[in-house]
Amino acid sequence: MSLEDYFNYEDDTENCYELENGELVIMPPESDLNLRIASFLFAYFVIQGVPCDRLRIGTEIVVTGSKATVRLPDLIILSEELVIALKSATRSTITMDMPPPQLVVEVVSPGKKNRDRDYRYKRSQYQARGISEYWIVDPIEEKVTVFNLVEGLYEETAFKENEAIASPILLQLNLTYQLTVTKILRTD
Repeated sequence: MSLEDYFNYEDDTENCYELENGELVIMPPESDLNLRIASFLFAYFVIQGVPCDRLRIGTEIVVTGSKATVRLPDLIILSEELVIALKSATRSTITMDMPPPQLVVEVVSPGKKNRDRDYRYKRSQYQARGISEYWIVDPIEEKVTVFNLVEGLYEETAFKENEAIASPILLQLNLTYQLTVTKILRTD
């Protein structure tokens, strides 16, 4: 399937899809935990001063692959230039002719296929796309892995439990994996 075919595809269902190397891949509904993690981070980033118009959930991004590939990250922080570029777009899709996002967050779902997609394939695609920072929030391994783009390659740092997550983009960040999980899992 080409990008044009993907953009024009309609099947009259509420299914979400990614385009992976020219193949339409149905994305199962997110787990409640994954949705809560993405929602918590959205709210936390707003509290930390990231303008609401620079945060996105549900925005697609075209990346490089052997064939046409479109990813649907859990959360994105846009640059100011990208906010402007998306204003004139007819679809909430970051195309190759637009600047890359500043930060992309993926929350890992259970299963080897999902882990490989986030840790291997998306990592290389986001790196090639020039995304400055890529976070993998892994509730299974109980860690946040932050990839920072340095001279075209990602440098990786993993944060567990009460280790403060360091981010060159979000300098005033006061967040740990433990704080995130505690707030999300609290039921009172």
